[in-house]
Amino acid sequence: MRVGVERVPPALYGVMGQDTARRAKVSTRQHAKLRSTRRRRGVRRRLEIGKDAMSAVVTAVSRSADHTFSKPTQAVIRLLPGLGVAGDAHAGETVKHRSRVARDPTQPNLRQVHLLHAELHDELRAAGFAVAAGLMGENVTTRGLDLLGLPTGTRLRLGAATVIEVTGLRNPCAQLDGLQPGLMAAVLDRDAAGRLIRKAGVMAVVLTGGEVRPGDAITVELPAEPHRRLEPV
Repeated sequence: MRVGVERVPPALYGVMGQDTARRAKVSTRQHAKLRSTRRRRGVRRRLEIGKDAMSAVVTAVSRSADHTFSKPTQAVIRLLPGLGVAGDAHAGETVKHRSRVARDPTQPNLRQVHLLHAELHDELRAAGFAVAAGLMGENVTTRGLDLLGLPTGTRLRLGAATVIEVTGLRNPCAQLDGLQPGLMAAVLDRDAAGRLIRKAGVMAVVLTGGEVRPGDAITVELPAEPHRRLEPV
């Protein structure tokens, strides 16, 4: 039994002709095959991210009340809906990063929470850099999840209740070289097509507030397709 193939009603054969009817059947099969392929790819992508997310965990949390580049690690942070991390200088409904404020202080704050994957720390240490959680300004350090591969609008549940939505990529800035020379170049790369890869983590907004601490599991909820790749925010 062939699934997903719509047959042309025999009554139409006399009108369309045998050749036209056969072409219609082939075209229908091709469209069905294409739809099936797209579904399989979507399922495969969800399974891949789901597999990663099964072991995804928060390894550190950080905040700073001042506009310092690095943020001290904490035992726990509290996320506030629509604002960000309680007690952090970058929390608020409108932009708080100084470069964004200088451009337009009325912009909505899409950078309420900065997440960075601990795998980048591993990579940088192997290259000779001395890095640790919070040094590069992130609020939440993760492990076991491909943050950079998530589509825009992905929702992450941190622990039991806190939910954030990924808005885009963190755009590395020259302040990284103030920490250690060459650090900015180390968090940039090029893919096979020559496109710039920004590896300094992702930004998110808070949908549901709550406490987040090291050891909290991370659950991934992908947005509806078609997915949009992350862009700098």
